[in-house]
Amino acid sequence: MKEKRIILTGAAGGIASRLAQKLDADGARLCITDINGDALQTLQGSLSANNVQTVVADIGKAEDRTRIVQETLKRFGGIDILINAAGINPFGVYANQDDTTIQKTFEINVLGPMFLTRAVLPTMLAQGSGQIVNIGSTFGSIGFAWFAAYSASKFALRGFSQALRRELADTGITVSYIAPRAVRTAINSPAVYAMAEAVKMTMDEPDTVAQQIIDTIRKQDKECYLGFPESLFVRINAVFPGIVDRATRKQNRKAQKYAEQVNAHTSG
Repeated sequence: MKEKRIILTGAAGGIASRLAQKLDADGARLCITDINGDALQTLQGSLSANNVQTVVADIGKAEDRTRIVQETLKRFGGIDILINAAGINPFGVYANQDDTTIQKTFEINVLGPMFLTRAVLPTMLAQGSGQIVNIGSTFGSIGFAWFAAYSASKFALRGFSQALRRELADTGITVSYIAPRAVRTAINSPAVYAMAEAVKMTMDEPDTVAQQIIDTIRKQDKECYLGFPESLFVRINAVFPGIVDRATRKQNRKAQKYAEQVNAHTSG
């Protein structure tokens, strides 16, 4: 990753902050961006001052996306890799979720990455090289109960990645879709952690996942699903979704009370 010019969104998050530190240690030149300015400033303090540009921005806003690209080009003169890592994960009963929550999920998880990708493509096309990296989720291949909006957004991001990869096949630009399973980060609410414990959901540490993501980027793999047996379930669900329906039914019933508690708390 030495000297690679990289935009990393959601950089203050659990996985992305580890990514930033590892990429920095590898000698990458980073534009780190996040909506949380204080957390971004803290992260910047742990990185090499000469190789890091920070941009406090909301990728859901067009003017902020433009500023991210402009600041990166101004500082580094080009863009080699875009890592779309920003995301939100609402957990709860879908019938009780409001329009704002659902819309925000798609703005951050789907539309932001799509629009930011479009913003960097002219530079990459002019260079004749580049890599788009979309951080998805196992939930983007297996729709999980009580995560309907999140699962739908990650399904959309996976479809976008696949279609764009085929569209850019002859340009020198690659598109990677990397799907971790559940990870111990602040994106998960206390209710999610309680549910995960109740159903014995395996959760990975962000440092481990960050390293796996970097390894995948280096290899320029088209798609990578992290964690077993979840990676196997992805393949089974693609061919025999009925099997996964039956296999997850008991788990979904256990998880329901935690989802209902989220909605009750929100309403109160």
